[in-house]
Amino acid sequence: MSGKDFLKSVIIASALCTLIAHSASAGPTSGIARPLRVAPASQFINTSRYTLAPFAFVRFCRDNRTDCEVSPGDAMINLDPSLRAELTRINAEVNGSIRPQYDNGTADTWSVSVSAGDCEDYALTKRRTLIAAGWPAPSLRIAVAKTGAGEGHAVLVVKTSQGDLVLDNRTNMIRPWNRTDLRWEKIQSGDNPRLWFDI
Repeated sequence: MSGKDFLKSVIIASALCTLIAHSASAGPTSGIARPLRVAPASQFINTSRYTLAPFAFVRFCRDNRTDCEVSPGDAMINLDPSLRAELTRINAEVNGSIRPQYDNGTADTWSVSVSAGDCEDYALTKRRTLIAAGWPAPSLRIAVAKTGAGEGHAVLVVKTSQGDLVLDNRTNMIRPWNRTDLRWEKIQSGDNPRLWFDI
């Protein structure tokens, strides 16, 4: 190989190495998927066995079938800053759009997209609003718990790469499930909204 040919091959090899290194660091636009960084297992709700769904939820599904259908989509959201901002905005908007009002008498009624309602109405409205915004239904689950004062409560739990996050009508702050005052009881299945698990 002549000196000229050797120099040419060195230049070509150098250019190829530079191109490969640039492609590897370019991120999603290069066609190379970045691995999903998932929070530790403790950041996710641990369920045990199937349990009965709240009876008021069963009635809700009878009247709102599309909210209770099995839907395709990811069971976990890869939460980036843009999606986090959207989640925060929708949580605050729904919290501000519904006037707090307890069910009258002993009948517990679950409703969605209402002007006045209690905790489960907020949770169901957030779920429907997020689905309309393109969030996958399997990542959005209603959960039932008791507050620190012992009152029954319902919230929306969003399964994300940063753990299970709680959207609560009592605050606009979104918190991890294990950093709330709630004593957890049961939660929807992500695979089938009509099925519930003990926590």
